[in-house]
Amino acid sequence: MDLFGEKTKKTAEKNAPLADRMRPRTLEEIAGQDEIIGPDKILRLAIEKDEIPSMIFWGPPGCGKTSLARVIANLTKSVFVNFSAAAAGVKEAREIISAAGERQKIRAIRTILFIDEIHRFNKAQQDAFLPFVENGTIVLIGATTENPSFEVNSALLSRCRVFVLKALGPEDIELLIKRALSDKERGLGNLRIDIGEDAIKFLANMSDGDARVAFNALELTVKSASSDKDGALRVSGEAIKQSLQKSHLLYDRAGEEHYNLISALHKSMRGGSADAALYWLGRMLESGEDPLYVARRLIRFASEDVGLADPNALVQAVSAYEAAHFNGMPECGVNLAQAAVYLARAPKSTGVYKAYGRVKDDIKNFPNEGVPLHLRNAPTKLMKDLGYAKGYKYNPDYGSRVEQDYLPEKLKNRKYLDA
Repeated sequence: MDLFGEKTKKTAEKNAPLADRMRPRTLEEIAGQDEIIGPDKILRLAIEKDEIPSMIFWGPPGCGKTSLARVIANLTKSVFVNFSAAAAGVKEAREIISAAGERQKIRAIRTILFIDEIHRFNKAQQDAFLPFVENGTIVLIGATTENPSFEVNSALLSRCRVFVLKALGPEDIELLIKRALSDKERGLGNLRIDIGEDAIKFLANMSDGDARVAFNALELTVKSASSDKDGALRVSGEAIKQSLQKSHLLYDRAGEEHYNLISALHKSMRGGSADAALYWLGRMLESGEDPLYVARRLIRFASEDVGLADPNALVQAVSAYEAAHFNGMPECGVNLAQAAVYLARAPKSTGVYKAYGRVKDDIKNFPNEGVPLHLRNAPTKLMKDLGYAKGYKYNPDYGSRVEQDYLPEKLKNRKYLDA
């Protein structure tokens, strides 16, 4: 590269967003993922041995999926190609794969093809990568926020290892914020910034486990901060709140208010107040809560509080989850609202919920009760000789309910349901 090219590159890096400049360069700089890259973990060992398999990284936004892929590429001396399924198609991917094949043949250099949002490709499009993953032309690393069991082609999934990345905790975000504030090469360390521990903790808690959100808010707050008489840039919690653009709907998904609101929604539906249920549902969704989390709570409620008083409640709740999964916000808000109103108005019964609680107690107290011999399957002669299935009464042969024991001996005649 010539002198001007190198200068242009350095200028571009300097002007890049803080979140991009602060991307980890080593495994040690990656926060919050010790369960998969900690000492002696299988992925770390594979990286250290330079034996990287094709992989799927599954985790929420901002948890470090792209950063981890870049670090892997750097440590394994592979060419890293970043590709977004949302912005390009299979045609462009084939061109990248063709270049990877030439690179491997001529220079013996592997290519890591990182596909962000791989779930955006349909199953047929994902099939296009199969032969090149199999023959080693590319090492595929796919990143997705969606469950790969549903969103990734089973054939491709079977050829990849799935690693689950966790949302970063507030302590992880705090670490990254402080690193950015002190880093003079890539971060904000050359600036005099007056920011207290409380403001850092506030930003960490309000970033919802997303490092990118934290960096973007920090950078915007610093750029818009005024200097005090000593020339330091003052960064307050109020300024951070404005940068997060949540001043009117402040909502900590990991804190007390999260649990207060879901409790209010649950109790409003239990009490039959459809209007209150709608309000608390709206508070959560409009404040940025994950709609699938709310949908899962509705599914739980359908069995816990409505139960067999209205079996269709569970159908409504599951349908609302599917609608939320398909539509996303803001379109799915009305789907979840329909389910919440239905559940609030439905008759209530906690019979099945309480019965299952009694079952769990018995399993805890009698954890290894054997299946009675007459209820066991007997596919072989040996099993029949041992008495498996002996004496079992096949109900259809009797035309009505047959009196026989269905529980282990110690739990004989146990009644779990009230009626």
